[in-house]
Amino acid sequence: MKNVLTIAGSDSCGGAGIQADLKTFSALGTYGMSAITAVTAQNTTGVFGVRELEVEMVAAQINCIFEDIEVHAVKIGMVSGSEIIETISKCLLENRARNIVVDPVMVSKSKYKLLRPEACKALVRVLLPLADVVTPNIPEAEELVKGTIKTVEEMKQAAREIYGLGARHVLVKGGHLAGEAVDVLYDGDRMLLFEGPRIATQNTHGTGCTFSSAIAAYLARGYAMTEAIGAAKEYISTAIAHSLALGRGVGPTHHFYALYKKAGLNDD
Repeated sequence: MKNVLTIAGSDSCGGAGIQADLKTFSALGTYGMSAITAVTAQNTTGVFGVRELEVEMVAAQINCIFEDIEVHAVKIGMVSGSEIIETISKCLLENRARNIVVDPVMVSKSKYKLLRPEACKALVRVLLPLADVVTPNIPEAEELVKGTIKTVEEMKQAAREIYGLGARHVLVKGGHLAGEAVDVLYDGDRMLLFEGPRIATQNTHGTGCTFSSAIAAYLARGYAMTEAIGAAKEYISTAIAHSLALGRGVGPTHHFYALYKKAGLNDD
């Protein structure tokens, strides 16, 4: 079995962050491990508080895992402060981490800012150059390129610009645009489109976390980048199609739908 490490924040309602990452790793046949960067108080209606962990504890979590267990891929999610970002970069470089997926989590679906402005510069400067793939959604890509994105062509241009910041692959996710759900991948040479139907549901909490974690899991299992993204796209589409109407707000995706179906369990 391949082992995947997530470095991200905790989501107390279980739909995003560390919890979504670990569910995804398990659903896709990998062993999940975690280094928590922050604890959040949130539910389906919004984020109500964030408490960062001390950088020493973040480093200790990462280093003790690499000292004991082989890590086949790393997913980086919520990293709200520049000092934590610098610490993560140092740890990953020292431990020669591979198959690094960076999901630049900046704002929650309830518009709570999860990445401080000064930390965005640190993310660009020290984490993007480590990334085998970075996976911004439209608002995140707009922040990275300091522009607006309204069309697939503008997604392609943003992917080119973000590639120039150092990541080996850039996947701009088109979930915020109208029409079909189109994601754009750029590797410095080819521009590939991953298309899928837009699913009519409000229950999309944790989709970005889940998608990036699925990519990491498939990379750990030996898939090439385009194959990993294609398989992850199929996985997240199924998870959204069978999302869960939990709580009074934006419910989570169904990470284990395929496994529950095989077990003969209902998803309602």
